[in-house]
Amino acid sequence: MAETPSTSPRSAAAGHVACGVCGRESRQPAFRPPPPEQAPDLDLRPGEPVRSTMSRWLQQCPHCGYAAPSIAKAHPAAAAAVSAAPFRALIADASHPPLARRFLAWGHVLEETGALHAAAEATLQAAWVADDAGKPELARAWRQEAVALWRSGPPLDAEQTVRVVDALRRAEAWEDAEATAAELARLSPPEAVSQVIALERRLVAAQDAGRHTVASALPPPARRPHATHQRRDITGGGIVAWLRRLFGR
Repeated sequence: MAETPSTSPRSAAAGHVACGVCGRESRQPAFRPPPPEQAPDLDLRPGEPVRSTMSRWLQQCPHCGYAAPSIAKAHPAAAAAVSAAPFRALIADASHPPLARRFLAWGHVLEETGALHAAAEATLQAAWVADDAGKPELARAWRQEAVALWRSGPPLDAEQTVRVVDALRRAEAWEDAEATAAELARLSPPEAVSQVIALERRLVAAQDAGRHTVASALPPPARRPHATHQRRDITGGGIVAWLRRLFGR
C-alpha cells in the first residue's frame, strides 16, 4: 500500500487524514472495534456489540469518494480505479443504501487491484447492510457477487468454503449451495467445519434462507460464551483475527 503525503501534527491530533488517492484532508474519527460478546453468524458477521458498528468500519474521502478501513493508505492503482466511470457511477447510485455504497466502493477498488477475496468480503458486508435495510433482493444479489469473487480468486480453504455455502443459501441458490456443501463434506474437513456444513445442508434442504449463528451448529463448552469459543474453531484465527485484518490492527 502506498503512503499518503504526510499530515501535519495539528491535523493528525484533530483526527484529520490526508487521502491516499487525492491527497486532500478530511476529518476521520478513529475507531477501534469492541470485542464481540455474542456468537457470529454462519457467514462470520460478528455478534453484538461489533455488529452494530458497521457504519464506522470504513472511512470515506468526501472529496474523491475513496473508501477503505484507512484512507491514508492506497494501492498504487487505486487512483485509476477511483477516477474511472464505473466507480463514479457506483458511489452516485441513489438506489443503494449509502453505507452499502461505501462497502461496494471499497470492494470495487480491491477487485480492480486484484485482491479478489478481500473484494468478496467487502461485497458480503454490503449484503449485510442490505439485510439491515430490509432490501432482500440487493442482499441476495450482493451475496452472489461475493461468491463469484471468492471463486475467481485463489483456491478456497474449508473455512472459506463454508462461507460460500452460507452466502449461496442466503441468496436462495439452493442447488449450488447443496452441491458446494456436499463436495466439502466429501473432503473430510475438520470437525468444527463438518458440524457447520451439516447444519448448512439441513437449512438448504428446508430452503431456509434466514440468518443463523455459529452457536446453532457448535454449542459452547460450559461457562464460556459462544463468541469466545469460536475464535479459533472456525476461521484459523477466528473473529478477533478477522477484525484485526479488517481494520488493519
